[in-house]
Amino acid sequence: MAAPFQHAISTTDALYELYRRPHPAVAAKKKPQIDPASAAFIATSPFVLVATVGGDGHVDVSPRGGDAGFVKVARGDDADYVLIPDLNGNNILDSLQAVVTSGRAGLIFLIPGKDDTVRLNGEAWVVTDADVLDAFTDLRRPKAAIAVRADEVFVHCAKAFRRSRLWDTDTWAALAGAPGLADIACAQGLFGADVTADAVTADLEAGYAIELAEDRPV
Repeated sequence: MAAPFQHAISTTDALYELYRRPHPAVAAKKKPQIDPASAAFIATSPFVLVATVGGDGHVDVSPRGGDAGFVKVARGDDADYVLIPDLNGNNILDSLQAVVTSGRAGLIFLIPGKDDTVRLNGEAWVVTDADVLDAFTDLRRPKAAIAVRADEVFVHCAKAFRRSRLWDTDTWAALAGAPGLADIACAQGLFGADVTADAVTADLEAGYAIELAEDRPV
């Protein structure tokens, strides 16, 4: 499909007419295994972004969170894997459906206050192996987990976080008035014209309390 712009770049060569080629050390930073430092970073991270693309080309990025260590690192068949529990959600299952159809996923692990991130890309599966699900002892046993093989593991520099000042609490007050889920849902007319954002927020908070409690072991 033609882009609705006059000057859309369509080749790699054209890109590198604008940008310098990366330093060889940067180009070689992607490794097919999880090194001890990356494993420690993942074990400390309470938040990961999961990017997928379905068989129909539909692209999705989904946030997943939990206590530090909620994502597990495993070794098997001469490869490293990360295991992400599937917890309570909206049951649309965009990420799971995409993994089932395309078998690939990309991950970005974040640690609050830290500007560096660890990224991991690889072949992926939705798994229900008992030994995998039993490993999530700090959570209620999930119905399934996303397993991603560490085909590419690399650290990402801090520039995006420095530019955005994401962890700088001095910037947060100016952003506090940004629309939230309830405001956007009402603007999209998802709950009808008579439903207010305050009512949606109250309903969401009640649901969060119940579903987050259900994530914990009985």
